[in-house]
Amino acid sequence: MSTEIRSKRITTRDIRARKGGTPIVSLTAYTTPMARLLDPHVDILLVGDSLGMVLYGLETTLAVSLDMMIAHGAAVVRGSRAACVVVDLPFGSYQESREQAFRSAARLMAETGAGGVKLEGGREMADTIAYLVARGIPVMGHIGLMPQAVHVAGGFRAHGRAEDEAAAIHADARAVADAGAFAVVVEGTVEPLARAVTESIAIPTIGIGASPACDGQVLVIDDVLGLFNDFTPKFVKRYAELAPLVEQAAQAYAADVRSRAFPAAQHCFGAAKPKAQD
Repeated sequence: MSTEIRSKRITTRDIRARKGGTPIVSLTAYTTPMARLLDPHVDILLVGDSLGMVLYGLETTLAVSLDMMIAHGAAVVRGSRAACVVVDLPFGSYQESREQAFRSAARLMAETGAGGVKLEGGREMADTIAYLVARGIPVMGHIGLMPQAVHVAGGFRAHGRAEDEAAAIHADARAVADAGAFAVVVEGTVEPLARAVTESIAIPTIGIGASPACDGQVLVIDDVLGLFNDFTPKFVKRYAELAPLVEQAAQAYAADVRSRAFPAAQHCFGAAKPKAQD
Protein backbone atom coordinates (compact mmCIF):
# COMPACT_ATOMS: atom_id res chain seq x y z
CA MET A 1 0.00 0.00 0.00
CA SER A 2 2.75 2.46 0.94
CA THR A 3 4.45 2.36 -2.47
CA GLU A 4 1.32 2.52 -4.62
CA ILE A 5 0.18 5.71 -6.33
CA ARG A 6 -2.60 6.85 -4.01
CA SER A 7 -5.42 9.05 -5.22
CA LYS A 8 -6.44 10.42 -1.83
CA ARG A 9 -4.90 11.06 1.55
CA ILE A 10 -4.90 8.27 4.13
CA THR A 11 -7.18 9.08 7.07
CA THR A 12 -7.02 8.16 10.72
CA ARG A 13 -10.00 5.89 10.07
CA ASP A 14 -7.90 4.05 7.46
CA ILE A 15 -5.08 3.69 9.98
CA ARG A 16 -7.48 2.32 12.60
CA ALA A 17 -8.68 -0.29 10.12
CA ARG A 18 -5.11 -1.56 9.59
CA LYS A 19 -5.08 -3.40 12.94
CA GLY A 20 -3.53 -6.81 12.38
CA GLY A 21 -2.98 -6.17 8.67
CA THR A 22 -0.06 -4.96 6.58
CA PRO A 23 2.34 -3.15 8.94
CA ILE A 24 1.88 0.61 9.11
CA VAL A 25 4.92 2.59 7.93
CA SER A 26 5.62 5.83 9.76
CA LEU A 27 8.51 8.29 9.77
CA THR A 28 8.92 11.72 11.30
CA ALA A 29 9.06 14.79 9.08
CA TYR A 30 9.52 18.42 10.04
CA THR A 31 9.89 20.28 6.73
CA THR A 32 8.16 20.56 3.35
CA PRO A 33 11.09 19.16 1.27
CA MET A 34 11.45 16.10 3.51
CA ALA A 35 7.70 15.51 3.50
CA ARG A 36 7.73 15.48 -0.31
CA LEU A 37 10.45 12.84 -0.37
CA LEU A 38 8.84 10.57 2.22
CA ASP A 39 5.17 10.96 1.31
CA PRO A 40 4.99 8.32 -1.47
CA HIS A 41 6.49 5.64 0.79
CA VAL A 42 4.83 6.00 4.19
CA ASP A 43 1.37 5.73 5.68
CA ILE A 44 1.91 8.26 8.49
CA LEU A 45 4.10 11.36 8.59
CA LEU A 46 4.56 12.15 12.26
CA VAL A 47 5.53 15.72 13.10
CA GLY A 48 7.08 14.83 16.42
CA ASP A 49 8.17 17.18 19.16
CA SER A 50 11.50 15.39 18.68
CA LEU A 51 12.12 18.33 16.35
CA GLY A 52 13.24 20.22 19.45
CA MET A 53 16.26 17.93 19.78
CA VAL A 54 16.80 17.14 16.10
CA LEU A 55 16.36 20.61 14.57
CA TYR A 56 16.81 23.03 17.45
CA GLY A 57 19.56 21.35 19.49
CA LEU A 58 17.51 21.15 22.69
CA GLU A 59 18.42 18.53 25.30
CA THR A 60 14.81 17.37 25.69
CA THR A 61 11.44 18.01 24.06
CA LEU A 62 10.12 20.04 26.99
CA ALA A 63 10.89 23.50 25.55
CA VAL A 64 9.02 22.86 22.29
CA SER A 65 6.07 25.24 21.91
CA LEU A 66 2.67 24.90 20.27
CA ASP A 67 3.67 27.59 17.78
CA MET A 68 6.69 25.53 16.75
CA MET A 69 4.55 22.43 16.24
CA ILE A 70 2.01 24.37 14.18
CA ALA A 71 4.68 25.90 11.93
CA HIS A 72 6.33 22.56 11.21
CA GLY A 73 3.01 20.71 11.00
CA ALA A 74 1.73 23.10 8.34
CA ALA A 75 4.99 22.71 6.41
CA VAL A 76 4.65 18.92 6.36
CA VAL A 77 1.01 19.06 5.29
CA ARG A 78 1.99 21.37 2.40
CA GLY A 79 4.66 18.91 1.33
CA SER A 80 2.48 15.80 1.37
CA ARG A 81 -0.48 14.51 -0.61
CA ALA A 82 -1.09 10.91 0.47
CA ALA A 83 0.21 10.22 3.97
CA CYS A 84 -1.82 10.80 7.11
CA VAL A 85 -0.14 13.69 8.94
CA VAL A 86 -0.20 13.51 12.74
CA VAL A 87 1.25 16.33 14.86
CA ASP A 88 2.40 16.13 18.48
CA LEU A 89 0.82 18.28 21.13
CA PRO A 90 3.85 19.65 23.01
CA PHE A 91 4.49 19.60 26.74
CA GLY A 92 2.27 21.98 28.69
CA SER A 93 -0.30 22.41 25.94
CA TYR A 94 -2.76 19.75 27.07
CA GLN A 95 -2.00 18.36 30.55
CA GLU A 96 -3.71 21.12 32.57
CA SER A 97 -7.27 20.23 31.58
CA ARG A 98 -9.27 18.63 28.84
CA GLU A 99 -10.50 22.11 27.87
CA GLN A 100 -6.93 23.31 27.45
CA ALA A 101 -6.20 20.21 25.38
CA PHE A 102 -9.17 20.93 23.12
CA ARG A 103 -8.12 24.54 22.55
CA SER A 104 -4.58 23.48 21.67
CA ALA A 105 -5.66 20.59 19.47
CA ALA A 106 -8.35 22.61 17.70
CA ARG A 107 -5.87 25.37 16.90
CA LEU A 108 -3.30 22.84 15.69
CA MET A 109 -5.81 21.07 13.44
CA ALA A 110 -7.21 24.32 12.03
CA GLU A 111 -3.84 25.94 11.33
CA THR A 112 -2.01 22.90 9.93
CA GLY A 113 -4.65 20.82 8.18
CA ALA A 114 -3.27 17.72 9.91
CA GLY A 115 -5.30 14.53 10.14
CA GLY A 116 -4.84 14.07 13.88
CA VAL A 117 -2.86 14.90 16.99
CA LYS A 118 -0.69 12.79 19.27
CA LEU A 119 -0.41 13.18 23.01
CA GLU A 120 1.51 11.32 25.68
CA GLY A 121 -0.06 9.53 28.62
CA GLY A 122 -2.17 6.55 29.51
CA ARG A 123 -4.84 6.25 32.19
CA GLU A 124 -4.33 9.83 33.38
CA MET A 125 -5.06 11.14 29.87
CA ALA A 126 -7.95 8.81 28.98
CA ASP A 127 -10.62 11.34 29.91
CA THR A 128 -8.89 13.99 27.81
CA ILE A 129 -8.61 11.64 24.82
CA ALA A 130 -12.32 10.79 25.05
CA TYR A 131 -13.16 14.50 25.32
CA LEU A 132 -11.18 15.35 22.19
CA VAL A 133 -12.49 12.43 20.15
CA ALA A 134 -16.09 13.29 21.06
CA ARG A 135 -15.44 16.77 19.66
CA GLY A 136 -14.06 15.64 16.34
CA ILE A 137 -10.32 15.50 16.99
CA PRO A 138 -8.64 12.19 16.10
CA VAL A 139 -6.06 11.25 18.74
CA MET A 140 -3.04 8.97 18.63
CA GLY A 141 -1.87 7.90 22.08
CA HIS A 142 1.69 7.42 23.32
CA ILE A 143 2.67 5.10 26.17
CA GLY A 144 5.76 3.40 27.58
CA LEU A 145 8.75 5.71 27.42
CA MET A 146 7.27 9.19 27.22
CA PRO A 147 9.88 11.87 26.42
CA GLN A 148 7.76 14.66 27.93
CA ALA A 149 7.90 12.82 31.28
CA VAL A 150 11.56 11.87 31.02
CA HIS A 151 12.53 13.57 34.31
CA VAL A 152 9.82 11.78 36.27
CA ALA A 153 10.76 8.48 34.65
CA GLY A 154 14.43 8.82 35.58
CA GLY A 155 15.82 9.39 32.09
CA PHE A 156 15.66 7.58 28.78
CA ARG A 157 15.47 3.85 29.56
CA ALA A 158 13.60 0.73 28.57
CA HIS A 159 10.26 0.38 30.33
CA GLY A 160 8.30 -2.64 31.50
CA ARG A 161 11.00 -4.83 33.01
CA ALA A 162 9.44 -4.78 36.49
CA GLU A 163 6.07 -6.46 36.95
CA ASP A 164 4.36 -3.40 38.38
CA GLU A 165 5.60 -1.16 35.56
CA ALA A 166 4.56 -3.70 32.94
CA ALA A 167 1.08 -3.93 34.47
CA ALA A 168 0.82 -0.13 34.46
CA ILE A 169 1.78 0.11 30.76
CA HIS A 170 -0.72 -2.62 29.89
CA ALA A 171 -3.42 -0.70 31.77
CA ASP A 172 -2.40 2.51 29.98
CA ALA A 173 -2.80 0.80 26.60
CA ARG A 174 -6.29 -0.43 27.44
CA ALA A 175 -7.31 2.99 28.74
CA VAL A 176 -6.10 4.79 25.61
CA ALA A 177 -7.87 2.31 23.34
CA ASP A 178 -11.09 2.44 25.35
CA ALA A 179 -11.02 6.25 25.26
CA GLY A 180 -11.24 6.22 21.46
CA ALA A 181 -7.69 6.76 20.21
CA PHE A 182 -7.24 5.55 16.63
CA ALA A 183 -3.72 4.19 17.33
CA VAL A 184 -1.05 4.28 20.03
CA VAL A 185 2.72 4.66 19.91
CA VAL A 186 4.50 2.17 22.18
CA GLU A 187 8.00 3.50 22.84
CA GLY A 188 11.02 2.10 24.63
CA THR A 189 9.16 -0.93 25.96
CA VAL A 190 10.58 -4.43 26.43
CA GLU A 191 9.66 -6.69 23.53
CA PRO A 192 7.45 -9.28 25.30
CA LEU A 193 5.33 -6.53 26.83
CA ALA A 194 4.94 -4.61 23.55
CA ARG A 195 3.90 -7.87 21.86
CA ALA A 196 1.35 -8.62 24.58
CA VAL A 197 -0.05 -5.08 24.44
CA THR A 198 -0.44 -5.35 20.66
CA GLU A 199 -2.34 -8.61 21.00
CA SER A 200 -4.63 -7.33 23.73
CA ILE A 201 -6.01 -4.04 22.34
CA ALA A 202 -8.23 -3.35 19.36
CA ILE A 203 -6.32 -0.37 17.93
CA PRO A 204 -3.01 -0.43 16.04
CA THR A 205 0.23 -0.14 17.99
CA ILE A 206 3.09 1.81 16.42
CA GLY A 207 6.37 0.60 17.84
CA ILE A 208 9.60 2.48 18.39
CA GLY A 209 12.09 0.48 20.40
CA ALA A 210 9.32 -2.03 21.10
CA SER A 211 8.48 -5.17 19.07
CA PRO A 212 8.28 -6.41 15.48
CA ALA A 213 4.84 -7.69 16.47
CA CYS A 214 3.52 -4.13 16.66
CA ASP A 215 1.04 -3.15 13.96
CA GLY A 216 3.47 -0.55 12.61
CA GLN A 217 6.83 1.09 13.20
CA VAL A 218 8.09 4.67 13.44
CA LEU A 219 11.59 6.15 13.49
CA VAL A 220 13.02 9.64 13.45
CA ILE A 221 14.01 10.37 9.86
CA ASP A 222 17.32 12.00 10.79
CA ASP A 223 18.31 8.78 12.59
CA VAL A 224 17.31 6.71 9.55
CA LEU A 225 19.38 8.90 7.23
CA GLY A 226 22.42 9.20 9.49
CA LEU A 227 22.06 12.96 9.88
CA PHE A 228 21.61 13.10 13.66
CA ASN A 229 24.86 12.00 15.26
CA ASP A 230 24.54 13.18 18.86
CA PHE A 231 23.64 9.62 19.88
CA THR A 232 22.20 6.51 18.26
CA PRO A 233 19.56 4.59 20.25
CA LYS A 234 19.75 0.78 20.28
CA PHE A 235 16.47 0.51 18.38
CA VAL A 236 17.57 2.62 15.39
CA LYS A 237 18.58 1.03 12.10
CA ARG A 238 20.43 3.43 9.84
CA TYR A 239 19.61 3.12 6.16
CA ALA A 240 22.09 5.79 5.02
CA GLU A 241 25.07 7.78 6.31
CA LEU A 242 24.43 11.24 4.90
CA ALA A 243 26.28 13.34 7.48
CA PRO A 244 29.74 12.67 5.93
CA LEU A 245 28.37 13.54 2.47
CA VAL A 246 27.04 16.86 3.76
CA GLU A 247 30.41 17.66 5.33
CA GLN A 248 32.26 16.73 2.15
CA ALA A 249 29.98 18.92 0.03
CA ALA A 250 30.45 21.87 2.39
CA GLN A 251 34.22 21.37 2.38
CA ALA A 252 34.35 21.27 -1.43
CA TYR A 253 32.19 24.38 -1.71
CA ALA A 254 34.36 26.27 0.78
CA ALA A 255 37.49 25.34 -1.13
CA ASP A 256 35.98 26.53 -4.43
CA VAL A 257 34.90 29.86 -2.93
CA ARG A 258 38.28 30.53 -1.33
CA SER A 259 40.13 29.69 -4.55
CA ARG A 260 37.63 31.71 -6.62
CA ALA A 261 36.74 28.59 -8.63
CA PHE A 262 33.12 29.31 -7.74
CA PRO A 263 31.20 31.10 -9.05
CA ALA A 264 32.44 30.59 -12.59
CA ALA A 265 31.10 32.48 -15.62
CA GLN A 266 28.31 29.93 -16.19
CA HIS A 267 26.97 30.70 -12.72
CA CYS A 268 26.73 34.47 -13.33
CA PHE A 269 24.24 36.66 -15.22
CA GLY A 270 25.63 38.72 -18.11
CA ALA A 271 29.19 37.55 -17.63
CA ALA A 272 31.50 37.66 -20.65
CA LYS A 273 32.14 34.26 -22.13
CA PRO A 274 35.76 33.08 -22.10
CA LYS A 275 37.49 33.74 -25.42
CA ALA A 276 38.21 30.67 -27.49
CA GLN A 277 41.90 29.95 -27.89
CA ASP A 278 43.43 29.63 -31.36
